[in-house]
Amino acid sequence: MNQGDLLHVVAADDISAGRRRFGHGIVWGALLLLAAVAAAQTAQRTGYADFGFQTWRPTLYAYILWAVCLCWSQVLIRGEHGKRTLFVLPAALFVVSVTVFPLLFGLVIAFSSWNLSSPLGRQFNGLDNVRQMWSDPFYWNALINMVWYCLAILVEYAIAFGLALLLNAEIRARKFFRVAFLLPLMLSPVAVSWMIGKSMLELRFGPIARFARWLGWDTPSFFGSPEIARFTIMVLDAWTFIPFMMIMILAGLQAIPKELTEAARVDGAGPWKTFWEVTFPLMLPVSVTAILIRIIFKLKLADIVINLTAGGPGGATDTVTSFIFREYRDRSNVGYGTLLAIVYLVIIIIAMTILMKLAERFARPRT
Repeated sequence: MNQGDLLHVVAADDISAGRRRFGHGIVWGALLLLAAVAAAQTAQRTGYADFGFQTWRPTLYAYILWAVCLCWSQVLIRGEHGKRTLFVLPAALFVVSVTVFPLLFGLVIAFSSWNLSSPLGRQFNGLDNVRQMWSDPFYWNALINMVWYCLAILVEYAIAFGLALLLNAEIRARKFFRVAFLLPLMLSPVAVSWMIGKSMLELRFGPIARFARWLGWDTPSFFGSPEIARFTIMVLDAWTFIPFMMIMILAGLQAIPKELTEAARVDGAGPWKTFWEVTFPLMLPVSVTAILIRIIFKLKLADIVINLTAGGPGGATDTVTSFIFREYRDRSNVGYGTLLAIVYLVIIIIAMTILMKLAERFARPRT
């Protein structure tokens, strides 16, 4: 056997006890320093003491020092095996610094009264924000709107599936239609809201409004009635993202072996029965994935609503995200807006967990 054919096996390093103690010592020392600096800054922020800290940068620097010591200690304590940890550990520490710490800070803000227009700054107010949310009809109305917007995904899915079947068939100019149907997905939702909502749907001079008057609608106000305004937002958002679902379903249709559909035709199955007994069951995994991703995009719906209706009329088109945005921008209510965002995050986590559990049951293709 050649020397180059031998596998490289990492053996346990001969690490001295003193080296291990030094590795543990630098980690615990840096951790104690981090805890001391964080406690000092917390005491200063709460008014119990004054250490002269102007910002939270000392805590950040202490955390960076602890992270460097932690990575260094892995090599000191574990040797060659510790070097493998360095491929993952720095990235994990970075994720903690940009996600966990801001989330903890957000929890502190959520239970505070912090209005940017107030000279008092941030003040802890306990559960007052929770009580305000519980009695806020506009927030609950936005949550109910999100249920309607998410239910509209079923209609979007049916349209996207039909378009995917059409583009998967042998039709003329199939490549052209594939590119043409993807054009809405390439546009920004802000551009869609201005190009269609502000221009084409404009009450006096918009071409769609003029066409509606020609059909007999005297006052074609697409954003005056709550029901019509909500339906218009659904249509604009669907027009933007139906191509996304369509392209995913089209990719799944092209992955189905043609032998299966041909065998179904040989057995005497018509197009409708072939679709329900062969195509649709095989497309369940792709369909469930497309619907889940579309729900995630729908839960973030805000840009079209903010640009077109600002949640009106009377909150009829509001989404939770647009409502929280207005709490920050229009009312400068940082504490209450942060609480609403955290509650919405918890609702999304619970809902998506339930949906993914249900998806595991329906995503298994039938053969």
